[in-house]
Amino acid sequence: MLWIGVYCFANSFANLASEKIGINSSVTCMVNLLLSLALLQWIRSNGLMTYFGLCKSPVPASKFLWYLPLALFASTNLWLGIGRNLPLPDMVCYMLSMLCVGFLEEVIFRGFLFKALAKDNVKTAIIISSVTFGLGHILNLFNGSGMGLVDNLLQVVGAVACGFLFVIIFHRGGSLIPCILAHGINNALSVFANEAVMTLQLQLLLFVCILVIVVTYALILLKTLPKR
Repeated sequence: MLWIGVYCFANSFANLASEKIGINSSVTCMVNLLLSLALLQWIRSNGLMTYFGLCKSPVPASKFLWYLPLALFASTNLWLGIGRNLPLPDMVCYMLSMLCVGFLEEVIFRGFLFKALAKDNVKTAIIISSVTFGLGHILNLFNGSGMGLVDNLLQVVGAVACGFLFVIIFHRGGSLIPCILAHGINNALSVFANEAVMTLQLQLLLFVCILVIVVTYALILLKTLPKR
């Protein structure tokens, strides 16, 4: 819980500082990189790399359908074409920051929070970690990201669904690496989203497609992967 608080508030203040500097995600990139390094060093020094899933999964990739649905999810920001929404320095800072976010959020919500709760009840842990991850995105309404209410509500619902999928992958497969990669790449590629053609109808259609992919994949894995 301490890490969730530190991460959320550090990013909120870093986003505001980046906005004042005038380079998108400049401060946020440095903050997330430092948090990622600190978190990785703490996990490694305590011999918890395998415990928190920073290792290769012992379950064959074929059992996960070779992670193809994850790759499809990671590419969703490119489905409507490629746009350039930021100058090059802003774009680099944003992408680096989002790659770090993928690592931080997976370790904090799937690693720390889920593993702590799962000691008492796995089903409760899956629900709480997924919902907490989704609700955490409400901060985007207030942290200077410029996100509107409708966009934020869709993001929250989508994040709950993605959180559910990622925790199933981690719990059944023992590795967070596929989740970190899919999460980080999806976030980073959002800088290339073709916002010029994004109408409300297309946004809703894209949201429904992502939801179908994520929920269907999660249900398939629940049925096919061995229980741990």
